[in-house]
Amino acid sequence: MSVSPAAILDAGLRDLRLDLPGDTRRRLLAYQDELIKWNAAYNLTAIRDPAEMVVKHLLDSLAVLPLVHGRVLDVGAGAGLPGLVLAIAEPSLAVTTLDSNGKKARFMRHAARSLGLANVAVVEGRVESYAPDLGFDCIVSRAFASLADFFDKTAHLLAAGGVWVAMKGKLDDQEIAGIPANVGIRETRRLRVPGLNEDRHAVIATLKK
Repeated sequence: MSVSPAAILDAGLRDLRLDLPGDTRRRLLAYQDELIKWNAAYNLTAIRDPAEMVVKHLLDSLAVLPLVHGRVLDVGAGAGLPGLVLAIAEPSLAVTTLDSNGKKARFMRHAARSLGLANVAVVEGRVESYAPDLGFDCIVSRAFASLADFFDKTAHLLAAGGVWVAMKGKLDDQEIAGIPANVGIRETRRLRVPGLNEDRHAVIATLKK
């Protein structure tokens, strides 16, 4: 007997020690339902199985929830991972999702509207040319680029005292060694994603003073 996506999500939330209200859990699953609908036409993700989506999209994104705060920018957000998931889980966050792909930006706008996410702004464009009035307290990426490219292309968007949170699989010593000289690694944290038997890490970094 297969386990429902809702049951997988609830078990994962317990493992992550995230006590989210019932309405929040429903909205996370509603977001996934919208992703499944749009995926049939727009090919937003290679993952098709709803149970696998809960683990590799929802729970994977939620694993970094304790690391983000304030004004958050999700660079290369794709279908809104992790940005929309974080915005659903923590309404106090002000989340901007950025992607240059038009169909992905359209999906994120649709999802934000249909789920009533007043704390989300969606930007369609390239990160190099994005120039908002205010910097961000936290810039996160899930599969955007190498660490060096991520830090280099987003440094102008980081607020004073802000942090980067780069979500990675296995850590590559050579990749870490190649980061810009003005970036300091504060911590590399192993992420535990319930149901996922793969290496997951968060590289937390700041601009050196």
